[in-house]
Amino acid sequence: MSQVKITLPDKSTKDFELGVTPLMVAESIGERLANDTLAATINGVFTDATTPINEDAALILHTGKSEQGHEVLLHSTAHLMAQAVKILWPKAQVTIGPAVENKFYYDFDVDKPFTDDDLLLIENKMKELSKLSLSVERSLLNRDDAIKMFKKMGEHYKVEIIEQIDSKDQISAYGQGDFIDLCRGPHVPSTNRIKHFKLLTTSGAYWRGDESKKMLQRIYGTVFHSKDALKDYLNFLEEAKKRDHRKIGKELEIYTFDDEVGPGLPLWLPNGGVIINELESLAKETEKKHGYHQVRSPHLTKGELYKKSGHLDLYKDAMYPAMDVDGIEYYIKPMNCPHHHKIYDASPKSYRDLPFRIAEYGTCYRYEKSGQLFGLMRVRSMQMNDAHIYCSNEDFDSEFLDVCNMYLEYFKIFGIEKYEMRLSLHDPADLGKKYVDEPKLWLETEDAVRKALSKGGINYVEIPGEAAFYGPKIDVQVWSAIGKEFTLATNQVDFAIPKRFNLTYTDQNGTEETPLCIHRAPLSTHERFIGFLIEHYGGDFPLWLAPTQVTILPVSEKTHSFGKTVQKLLIDAGVRVKFDDRPEKIGAKIRNAELNKIPIMLIVGENEAKDNSLSIRRRLVGDQGIVNVDKFLSELLFEIKQRSIPHRES
Repeated sequence: MSQVKITLPDKSTKDFELGVTPLMVAESIGERLANDTLAATINGVFTDATTPINEDAALILHTGKSEQGHEVLLHSTAHLMAQAVKILWPKAQVTIGPAVENKFYYDFDVDKPFTDDDLLLIENKMKELSKLSLSVERSLLNRDDAIKMFKKMGEHYKVEIIEQIDSKDQISAYGQGDFIDLCRGPHVPSTNRIKHFKLLTTSGAYWRGDESKKMLQRIYGTVFHSKDALKDYLNFLEEAKKRDHRKIGKELEIYTFDDEVGPGLPLWLPNGGVIINELESLAKETEKKHGYHQVRSPHLTKGELYKKSGHLDLYKDAMYPAMDVDGIEYYIKPMNCPHHHKIYDASPKSYRDLPFRIAEYGTCYRYEKSGQLFGLMRVRSMQMNDAHIYCSNEDFDSEFLDVCNMYLEYFKIFGIEKYEMRLSLHDPADLGKKYVDEPKLWLETEDAVRKALSKGGINYVEIPGEAAFYGPKIDVQVWSAIGKEFTLATNQVDFAIPKRFNLTYTDQNGTEETPLCIHRAPLSTHERFIGFLIEHYGGDFPLWLAPTQVTILPVSEKTHSFGKTVQKLLIDAGVRVKFDDRPEKIGAKIRNAELNKIPIMLIVGENEAKDNSLSIRRRLVGDQGIVNVDKFLSELLFEIKQRSIPHRES
């Protein structure tokens, strides 16, 4: 066969000479498309744009505007950066450099940390290499040849990686100019496709995330297909930096960490305590409406319980070490599930008792590696918004959908407009290792989840290989007000562990059956969720959630008495209020309230005191005029009760 038939996404077809590349196909369509093409998918295989096509094929061309094309651009720019570093620091050793969330990074073993001036130097060298239009070429090596080559180059980290690869496997490497690196690819055809990039930050990072290994130097960068796209992303990063929950959390005195307490163990300050209490009140109110019972379980338990549940075998590395008590191993609680199974089993159940829904706000502890700790997002002590639902197969659809709908209720309250439900499935290859070895039950349960979601009209995407070890789950991704993505809630189906705990109920025929268990945490942990909310609102919490809801600002000492009367009225009504009696001018008091992001400021002058009224100013909105005290209080309490989202200027 001297020709191949190429089918494009619009179903049009065209014949080409055998061995044609995707890039050649793009050139036949137009010069602009050829210049924009970075990679391709040939008959479902994601590959380089220079890959020869030797059979009839369905072809998709990927430009930098597509998700796949952008991923290629990120990987390729990481290689370009590593090439620049090797030119500038010949003795540097290159380790790994993946793409993550619109960014790439590379870890290097160098004599001393990189500086901001170094980043500028590297960036300029990358621009030079880009202009050279170096061809990017793929080669395949066997393991022994790859080891010899990288040993000769002095790249000991690469040798360590290769030695862990099966000797029967071929190894893919990509070269450009004098630089070559391990990579599965695909990559851009030439360095001249990499134009709109920026190096962002540098930091330390342990080799393979293991704090017992050497500290390397990591450089983060980003790249986009156009100058405008890069500019938009850099603006987004600047806004995200302003909203960083670590920065705002400190400024607003929400939480703190202390070396004498330990890393990853947050201390909630009074303002943070207010937010936690409000979230718990909301959750308990919602759960009461949905038929949940509140329970409590201890902070530690015998290791046998976690051995029975399977957690000890699979999650021991993420648990704190056991403590010996009278010759028996006890563990600090990493999750509530096994305790809740015991609570279910504390009394006999019949079909009349199902669904049995229990919720807890207990604290759990997990040993996250030091290098993975990140503000409130990755901690070692966490307060779980956790619950378990025990139900029959007949009740599964309605119970699973009720949890999904609970998410939607919360999203409306918090003003979360963009979200995605991800159905995480098992990988059959990992049965008995990463997943409970019940292939038939996996398929049945995954199909049941799909049917429930379709029945409820809930859109979702499927993600293979990300299920919990005992069953499929829904992971919920949410986006903050500025478009930053967070992993938040989870809704998991457990078809295996209730059987291990011999959990049963008696059906209508008097037969003992094993219930299904749904694990759910729609508000994640308090730590992660509050971290998200800080960034989502930029610290400007809605009135009902704000640590201080109102501040009273007397114009002079003459109005202190009236201001104190108003303060007592608000406190008695359950409002969180402060009285600013500092001998400062009113402008300074307003600025201080703005800095502390207090939603409502009540300015009290002699006229207001005389008329029993208040001059109201709202943060982010401005002056609201003068209102009678009783009317203000009535409207304030209504707004708090409604849990309205923050006021904003139009």
